[in-house]
Amino acid sequence: MPSIETKTGEMKLGARPLADEACEFLVWAPNAKSLTLHLIGREDEMIEMERLERGYHHAVAQGASLGDRYFYRMEDGRELPDPASRFQPEGVHRSSEIVDLQEFEWTDQNWKGRPIESSVFYELHIGAYTSEGTFEALIPHLPELAKLGVTTIELMPIAQFPGLRNWGYDGVYPFAPQNSYGRPESLQRLVNAAHEHGLAMALDVVYNHLGPEGNYLGAYGPYFTDRYRTPWGQAINYDSAGSDEVRR
Repeated sequence: MPSIETKTGEMKLGARPLADEACEFLVWAPNAKSLTLHLIGREDEMIEMERLERGYHHAVAQGASLGDRYFYRMEDGRELPDPASRFQPEGVHRSSEIVDLQEFEWTDQNWKGRPIESSVFYELHIGAYTSEGTFEALIPHLPELAKLGVTTIELMPIAQFPGLRNWGYDGVYPFAPQNSYGRPESLQRLVNAAHEHGLAMALDVVYNHLGPEGNYLGAYGPYFTDRYRTPWGQAINYDSAGSDEVRR
């Protein structure tokens, strides 16, 4: 049996589907003495999470299925989304959804990437490029971008933000693609299709701040610091107490 430190170091944050309709949950919440997993599936279920070393909380839910939604219930009764959510189907304030990113069947096994030195980048806003404003609506336009001479499509930030359209620089769930643009598998289909057309994909990402609306990370732990300031909001704590877990 590995030590708890080794165990948490190997485990992935968020909800991870297991075999036989079970799901493992891991969240870093040193601010909480206790957490309860509220699983919203075929029946509502409350599961007390085990508090591990370094402020992690862990639970395994039997009967949890893909598509089920969940909150973490704090000691004061607040129910908050997962900081490591992979999908927020109803936006930044509502429940997180269990998804399995390994289910997608990639057909780009021959894709070898593009050398950065000869790359031609095209910065693209998913919400504005097509009238539909979705990942999958972009797929029919990939041939015209390739014909233009583009080698790499750089998506403006797609991390979940409040509302339907946004420049993307105030996202609050770094691992969840924007719900109004499509589901995670929709993004996978777009990347797969881009590779089929010889196009690389790059992400514009924001790792120095989060937006204000829907930003619940401060309730979980010391994610932020007042040592630095950004024009957009609180700076991420990368070098003070607790920063090892924040960087992870």
